[in-house]
Parts: sequence; structure tokens; C-alpha cells
Amino acid sequence: MWVWLDMRRRARTLVALAVLVAVSSAAVTAAATGARRGGSAVDRLSAVTLSATVLVQPNRPGFDWDTVRRLPGVEAVATFLISDILFEALPEPGINYASPDGNLLVTVERPVVIAGRVADENRVDEAVATSDFMAANRLRVGDVVVATAGGKRQPVRVVGVVRYPFALIIPAITTTRAFGERYRADLENLSDGAIYNAIVRLRGGTAAIPEFQRAFAALTGRNDVEIRDLHELAGKIDQGAEFEALILLAIAAAALVTVLALLGQAVARYAAGSATDLRVLRTIGMRPRQALVAAVCGPAFAVLTGALTGSGLAVAASPIFPIGSAARAEPQQGVYVDLPVLAGVAALVVIVLTVTAALAAWPAGRTTGPARRSVAAVWVYRLGLPVPAVVGVRLALESGTGRSVTPVRPALAGVVIGTAGVLAALTFQAGAADADASRFGQTFQLWAMTGFDGRQTTPVALPGQWAADPDVVSVTDTRVGVVTIGSTPVTVFTRTPVGGTPLRLVATRGRPPSVPGEIALAPDAARTIGADIGDTVRAAAYGSADLTVTGIAFVPENPHNGYADGAWLTEPDYARLFPNGFFKFRESLIALRPGADPAGVAARLGAGSMPSMEPGALAQIRNVQAMPPILGGFLALLAMGAIGHALGTATRRRRHTVAVLRAVGMTPRQSRAIVFTQAGTLAAVGLVVGVPLGLAAGRLAWRAVADLTPLLYVPPLATLALVLAAPAALLAGAMLAVLPARRVARSRPGEALREE
Repeated sequence: MWVWLDMRRRARTLVALAVLVAVSSAAVTAAATGARRGGSAVDRLSAVTLSATVLVQPNRPGFDWDTVRRLPGVEAVATFLISDILFEALPEPGINYASPDGNLLVTVERPVVIAGRVADENRVDEAVATSDFMAANRLRVGDVVVATAGGKRQPVRVVGVVRYPFALIIPAITTTRAFGERYRADLENLSDGAIYNAIVRLRGGTAAIPEFQRAFAALTGRNDVEIRDLHELAGKIDQGAEFEALILLAIAAAALVTVLALLGQAVARYAAGSATDLRVLRTIGMRPRQALVAAVCGPAFAVLTGALTGSGLAVAASPIFPIGSAARAEPQQGVYVDLPVLAGVAALVVIVLTVTAALAAWPAGRTTGPARRSVAAVWVYRLGLPVPAVVGVRLALESGTGRSVTPVRPALAGVVIGTAGVLAALTFQAGAADADASRFGQTFQLWAMTGFDGRQTTPVALPGQWAADPDVVSVTDTRVGVVTIGSTPVTVFTRTPVGGTPLRLVATRGRPPSVPGEIALAPDAARTIGADIGDTVRAAAYGSADLTVTGIAFVPENPHNGYADGAWLTEPDYARLFPNGFFKFRESLIALRPGADPAGVAARLGAGSMPSMEPGALAQIRNVQAMPPILGGFLALLAMGAIGHALGTATRRRRHTVAVLRAVGMTPRQSRAIVFTQAGTLAAVGLVVGVPLGLAAGRLAWRAVADLTPLLYVPPLATLALVLAAPAALLAGAMLAVLPARRVARSRPGEALREE
């Protein structure tokens, strides 16, 4: 009966509490669900598609793919033509995978349809595209684009938006088998010899790749053909998605801690107030356990109602997730129900807040030992500082005894954690904001293809003419080939200055090769091979050479390799491996002076020069730049909540102390100074302990990201945050102290002493 009456009497408070729990738990649950969903997006996409295992790129006209189909362990092969087919009036035409054999998106990489439907392979005027392609070109399902090949124009309707692992690498539009058959001759003429590459699905998955490489080399007599592990390439997207999921999970954890800390204070106040009222019923026979249950029932019911409502709100918000890289791979659109997360967050919120209410309502009468004196408070006293300063420091650092006990340690912990978290988040964000292409080894701004498949395609003198441009700092001629180290194909690069200074290489460890017999491996290549600095590896192509690893260095980002997958060689070693002078590509890497416009210089240089490719990992870093400040905001809220709760609790439970001081002559102004000193002390402790911890934690987190991505680690420094940390913390503490200080100054000492 008392619970019913109390809930009716305090219905507004309970409703407000339920709403706060609902909104807060919904935010935590949605973020946690989004993190789990994003972290598993690539794996779930691969599980529901007939994903390919390897990408095979011989880049030779007339290659016989039927012999590859008959190799042991090959389950399916889908060829696609390398052609210059274009789509009119599209700002980002992307890649068109013309597959005359009709296997692509049918027997290999069968896509998940996000919108519309799959294309009819018997229709020449239909195609499907990835969501990235559609967004880049502002297209919708049903729009018509015009394909041009050999002077012929073919309207093509985009009938569906699809996702499949192979298309995670680059935005793509895929025409039908009928399109490939009708325009086969035109497409093959455009490609200068009908170059077909293929994606292959192996029965044994990634474990069967080494055996396939050996069988392919035995079949073709070539070990310089790129055979790329598509699971590893998709793993780059997966790595970015997991990184974003980790940040989102950290935000969810910080939000959960903040929510439990702040709502725990509200629940504790409600339950403590009920316990005070129940003392009357205790005098007429209510047992202590009954009183405890009665005090807890109201807030527990509100918390349970809010948690269940929050679960529903989180499910309603699930279409917003996943975010960033994972959004490109998510196979299931719309509402997403993650029962473990929903049940886990709801149960945790209900249990923690209910236990908090029970502890607050526990019957009084427990004895406490003598109060521990704070060393800082003792020194403040010995220095002869004014009484308000001494009392304020003691209120901040000493818990007191008896009925005046205040939760000092939780308040100090909350302030330190909040301050450290804010500095860590902003330090991490500074590292992300400072990252640019040069941290990934891309120290050139333009590049141009000057040769292909062993043939020079531009005049030899052209790179020298580029070097004379006033905006050009250097031009580096590089030959690109593929060698085999162990059983791993590795794209290798040379570096020959044409004009200006040599291209600056970025090494995470060691140094670039400088004399024959040396090699610098990119991080992913070194990990795959299992080699480190000082090791000797044997590289083979048309010749072979034993090379000593001198460093771990990034390579140019190319259409056929990533910046972390490749190696640098000296010119003599390249000549030993390719005595016939063969190169897969020949490129000019052009570095510009600071401030030069790459697009403008590229237009002036002409001859196919274009801006350098941006590493996909850089986009992933940019995707999470906005998340650390959100995390910092939650932790700042935690710190402010801890200070506010400590001030409010101290003014209520220590009013007898203040009343005694007022009775012996302390003025209202000095009373206010006590509260402001307490707030300043809490903020100072947070700064002294939290700032160095936050700086160290932020740098450790950024170091972990740099090693995982990978990129060149430079210690980040959030200069503005460090400069503003002290003023912001002290100002926040002063603002939180205004209302408690006003209450203390307006209190009447006589009333407080009579209550005691």
C-alpha cells in the first residue's frame, strides 16, 4: 500500500526517471549494436555471397582461362575485360566489369541486392551498380546511363544496387553477359589486344592459395603474375570497419559509465528520500527488509520500464547503423535486432541502478571508523590559508564520519577519469586530423603511366620536361614488376631521379635500399612473407637474387597494389630479376612544391598525369575523426556530474559544520568561498592526475592505430586542448558551484543546528 501511495505521490519524478533511463539506454544500446554490426559486416557479406578467393592479373592478351578452370581446387572462374568503356556525363565513372562469359555476379560473387533487382543477363540494356557508384554519380534505381564503346552508344538502365566483396575495393557498375557478347569486338579493340583478368573461387578458400599459385606457375611457366588474396583485400575494409566499431564501442562504454554514474545519483536520492519517510512506518512494526523493498520498488519499476522502452528505441534507430566503411559492406538493410546486446544493456542498467537504490536506502545505524585526514588538507592548514580554503579542501578530499559521510573517492575517480578521457580522446583526434597521404608513404602528388607490359607508351624525354615545371620539385622514374618471394607474389618498385631531389621514402623502421643486394619491404608484405630487418629473402622472376631486408617502408598506392603491400629494389637488382628489361608498369612519380594545386599542374603537364591515388586507410581515418570528440563529450559529462554530485551532497551532509562556523562569525561570502574552493580542488585533482594520464592514453591509442593501419607514427599533441584544459576545468567547476554556494550562503545556522 505504501509503495502504491508513494508512486502516486511522486509520479512525475518516476516518469522523468523512466524517460531519462529510456533515452540513455537507447543511446548506449544503439551504439553497442552498431559497433557489433559494423565489425561483422564484411564477414556476413562474404557468408551470403559466392565470394571469390583470388584476383588473377596476367595482363596479357589471349590468355587461356579454360586451362585455369581445369586446375585442381578451382571451383569457379569469372573473367572480365580490361577496357576503356565509358559512361557519358558521369563525374565518377568508376569501373565497368564487362564479363562476356556471364559468370561474374552469377556463379562468382553473387551479390546481395540492396535496392531494385539483379540485371537480366539476356538483356543488353540493363546493369547493376554498387551503392558507392550510385552515390558518387547521384543516381537512383531506374536511371539510364549511356555506355560508349568504339563510337557506339548503348543506353543502359541501372536496375539494382548490389553489394559483393569484390566491389568493396572500388565503386563499380556491371553490365550483363548480353552486353559483353554484343560489344565484344568493340571492347576488345579498345583494350589493345583483349586483356582479360579473372577472379577465382577455390574450394579450399584462402588456405588453398599457395597450392593454386604453384599450379598456376607450372601451367603458365610464369611466376611474375599477380595473384592477390581477395580476402586480404576485403580485410582492409574489414580492418577499417573493426576500427570504427572499436571507437563506437568505446563511445558506448563511456556513455554507459556516464549514464550509470549520473542516473545512479538520481536513483540514490529518490531511494534515500523514501527511506527517510519509511522510518515512521518502522516505528509501528515495519521490518527493515520490508522498508528496503518498499524504498526500492518505485525506482526499480521506473528503471525497468525505461530500460525496456530504451531497447525498443534502439531497435527503431538501428537503420542508422553501421557507419563508415562498414556501411559499404552491410548485407542487411533496415531494422536490425541484436538480442544479446539488447538484453545485456537492459539487464546491466536495471541491476546496477536497482542495487544503487538498495544501497542508498539501506537502514542507517552502521558505524564508521575515524575519518582519514588528507595530507593536502593538512598542508593547507599549516600554510595558514584562510578558513574557507581549509574547509573547502577538506570537504573535497575528506569523507567525514557518521551521518556527514560524503562519497569523496567516487567523486575524485569520476573527475580523474573524465578529465583523462577528454584529453585522451582529443589527443587521439589530433593524431587523426594530422594524418595525411605522406604518413602513408605517398610523398608525391601526381603520377603518370609512361609504360605498360614492357613497352614505353610516352616519349622518353617527357619526364625531363615535367621536371622543368616551376611547381615540380622532383620527378622519379619507377619501374614496377612482380616477383615471388617464397610463395608470395610481391610488387616491386625502383627509384631513379629524373629531375630534382630523389623521391622521399617513408620507412616505419630501418632504411630504404641503397646498394645492390638490399630490399625494403612494405609492412603487409613483410608480415605475409614472415621477414624482418636483417633477414635474407630470395626473390625470383625471370632471374633470381638473394636480398637483405634493410627496412620496412611504404610503396606507391597503385591500382594493383596497396601502399603497404610491395617492396623497393635498387636498379641493379631489378635488372638481375628482369634481365629482359620487362616491366609491368613504368611510372613517373611527381612531387610538387607546398601549396601547388595538383589538378592545375596535372592539366598543365598533360600526357596522362593525374593526382596520386589516396590510400583507402586515410579515408577510414577521416571517417572516425568525429567520434573521439563525442567520446570526450560523454566523459566530460561524467566529470561534471561527479563534481556536481559531490558539491550537492557535501552542502547537504556537512551543513552542520558550516552552521557551526557561521555561528562563530563566518560570513555568507566566506561560506560561498568554501563551496568554490571545494569545486576548484576537485578540478585541480582532475587536472594534475588526469592530464598526463589522458595524454599518455591518447598517444598509446594512436600508436596502436598506426601499427594496425599501418601508417607512420608521429606523437600527437592536442595543443589547444592542453592550453584550455585548466581554464575550462576551473570554469566548469565554478559554474557547478554557483547554486550550491548560493544555498549555503542563504542557509540559516540556527535551523541547521536545531535539526542536528
